[in-house]
Amino acid sequence: MAPILVGLACATAQAGTDYALEAMEIEPGVWVVEGSTENFSRENGGNIVNTAFLETGAGVVVIDTGPSRRYGEALKRLIEGTTHEPITHVLLTHHHPDHVFGNQAFDPDTLYMLDTAKELLRRDGEAFADNMYRLVGDWMRGTEIIMPEKTLHPGEWEVGNRRLHLLEFTGHTGSDLVVFDEESKVLFAADLVFHDRALTTPQSPGLTTWIEDLELLEALPFRWLVPGHGAPSMGNMALQQTRDYLAWLDEALTRAASEGWSMTEVTAMDIPSRFDALEGSRYELTRTVTHLYPAYEKAALMLLE
Repeated sequence: MAPILVGLACATAQAGTDYALEAMEIEPGVWVVEGSTENFSRENGGNIVNTAFLETGAGVVVIDTGPSRRYGEALKRLIEGTTHEPITHVLLTHHHPDHVFGNQAFDPDTLYMLDTAKELLRRDGEAFADNMYRLVGDWMRGTEIIMPEKTLHPGEWEVGNRRLHLLEFTGHTGSDLVVFDEESKVLFAADLVFHDRALTTPQSPGLTTWIEDLELLEALPFRWLVPGHGAPSMGNMALQQTRDYLAWLDEALTRAASEGWSMTEVTAMDIPSRFDALEGSRYELTRTVTHLYPAYEKAALMLLE
């Protein structure tokens, strides 16, 4: 079916900090709120993430709350202006700030998160908050870290007329929730999949782990895939793009380490032209090399020994 746009301007207390969010209905009762593929900035207020919500007949299930209190409030107003069902469940896919810093806008009793992801948020939340305030400024005014009260467990979940498959993976952060809606065949892949946007990799436990996760995801019978960043798409195009980029990145870093390249040389290496459509590729390559390349160098030295 063709997507239906439902728009709602979300006013905030100060001019210049409006999140004008729109919801795109990709299947009946399933909406996606698509963010920019840019980096965090004072122009976009950190709105670089996809959030989503589903009607179930027994309440609305929300997936992620966005990068700030103001975003969360705008998202909540958008949901209330789109559906008459109450918000009963807010599922948080992982601990990165653009996915969980809108928690304040929602009833604490509705917030759910995987146990390991909670621990990561408890560990990294303050540092993330400091960084977000520096990056996006006044958009973050009044934002505080709210820890989810409820713990998610992988498995099947029935909410109203929907059967949700909750899956835990580790490739992106060490604890990554993926949600598959059996009725609509929509896969909410969170940040395991990026579309036309270079991957954020600094907290990945390993690029090969991430690739293995994608192989498992591809076996699911989804029709729509909603990535954590970038446009939703039908079929597995976005998943294949992410896997191709990860495979190239892992191979390039392995080869560079084996040949003794320095970090400076690796960050300046050519990125294949097939990835020209990926926004932020040079920026994210630099971050990847800074955080992950030492492990590749260590592995290369162990092989030499």
